[in-house]
Amino acid sequence: MKIGVVRESHEGEARVALTPQSAEQIAKLGHECMVEAGAGSRADISDDLYRAAGVEVVETAADVFDRCDVVAKVRPPTEDEVERLREGQTLISFFYPAENEELMKRASEKGATLIAMDMVPRISRAQKMDALSSMANIAGYRAVIESANNFGRFLTGQITAAGKVPPAKVLVVGAGVAGLAAIGTATSLGAITYAFDVRPEVAEQVQSMGAEFVFLDFEGEQGAGEGGYAAPSSPEFREAQLAKFRELAPDIDIVITTALIPNREAPELWTEDMVKAMKPGSVIVDLAAEKGGNCKLTVKDQRIVTDNGVVIIGYTDFPSRMAKQSSTLYATNIRHMLTDLTPGKDGQINHNMDDDVIRGATITHKNDVTWPPPKPKQAAQAQPAKREKPKEKTAAEKRADEAAAFATQTRNQVGMLAIGALLLLIVGAYAPESFMSHFIVFALACFVGFQVIWGVAHSLHTPLMAVTNAISGIVILGALLQIGSGNLLVIFLSLVSVLIASINIVGGFLVTRRMLAMFVKS
Repeated sequence: MKIGVVRESHEGEARVALTPQSAEQIAKLGHECMVEAGAGSRADISDDLYRAAGVEVVETAADVFDRCDVVAKVRPPTEDEVERLREGQTLISFFYPAENEELMKRASEKGATLIAMDMVPRISRAQKMDALSSMANIAGYRAVIESANNFGRFLTGQITAAGKVPPAKVLVVGAGVAGLAAIGTATSLGAITYAFDVRPEVAEQVQSMGAEFVFLDFEGEQGAGEGGYAAPSSPEFREAQLAKFRELAPDIDIVITTALIPNREAPELWTEDMVKAMKPGSVIVDLAAEKGGNCKLTVKDQRIVTDNGVVIIGYTDFPSRMAKQSSTLYATNIRHMLTDLTPGKDGQINHNMDDDVIRGATITHKNDVTWPPPKPKQAAQAQPAKREKPKEKTAAEKRADEAAAFATQTRNQVGMLAIGALLLLIVGAYAPESFMSHFIVFALACFVGFQVIWGVAHSLHTPLMAVTNAISGIVILGALLQIGSGNLLVIFLSLVSVLIASINIVGGFLVTRRMLAMFVKS
């Protein structure tokens, strides 16, 4: 079958649904690829690169629609593009069916199949086709880069001859895919990063990325909704949330808002009084601008500066600002969708409506509107078991634990000393006085050495090699002094000490050499 890709007609859209690399993979499924001339030019992909990958380049979008069985796009189709569809033809693109019901009905009347990449269910098996996550990942990364470009200082802290520069403080509202990408980018650039989400179960993910999770002291709110998205919040929770943001606003340098709820307007989370409380030169990047914005003052697709000097960025084309990377990820999502649609290697599309992923993403099929889809059989996201917060111990309980630990340690040490004293008595009853003085030194050395080395954390044992090599050298020196004592037992123990210490030194140098080799540039 022929898979075709057209040049995006939406103003400012630079992405393309096919790359030369994805075309080569699609060809292995038994399909032929076709692309409209200039479709990849804004993503730095020339027509010659497509031709080199075996893709046929045609002059107009009409040629693609007329000759291809499957047409792939990025943006939702225009009315003219829907009119070009024919019976049995498949269109794969973002669609947002709740906002484009008339177009969806018109496509079904024409007998075309529509697959909406924004409707791919969020289940484990469908992650490779999750285009929303792919684009959100890029948007989160780009939001931090854009905010840094508009921020008048370093994001990381620096100490220079000219003075100390404090690190920027970044607050990310919403810890979904875009939010986590923003957190990772901000922390890697050296900013002090805070993150808030209505789903407390994401706190561990936030903390694992080096950010501090902003907890809200509010009982009884369940923030997780279907598909891993946040659920709408109650008025009481929202007021507590806004109060927390008002508390943070004066100290935050950069705010990145990412909060969205499917098929709803973006919730207002950063109000006008919060903007006024921020320092001049602060930056707000509103990733929810296309749905109305999380900030009260956001203007869609514009960068504005408020009266108090706060920059508010409401761009909706962050993925297009990194068109080459976005196209690579989106084309890979499309290729995986085609792989599921082509289970055999005969190049024929098998639209299996019993498959959770295909059924969930299909919004029209065989003259029927199939949106909204039924819930997938596989749960979108397993809800984590509710864990009770461990009860903090009182001061009295802590003192009792410390006393018990001290008593246990004391008993162990007394026991070891008792055993040592018993051995000394037994040996002293039969050994000469000259031997006893050496034996006591030996026993004390063993005891002290054990206590010192045993108290070192396992992660520090390898760096400890340098110290133990020095100690082993002292042991060898002492043993050599004892060899000439004339006592056979002392001579024997001295020889054993020299042997063991020598093994320790040789092994220490070998391990140290291997460690140093890891840091040598090849």
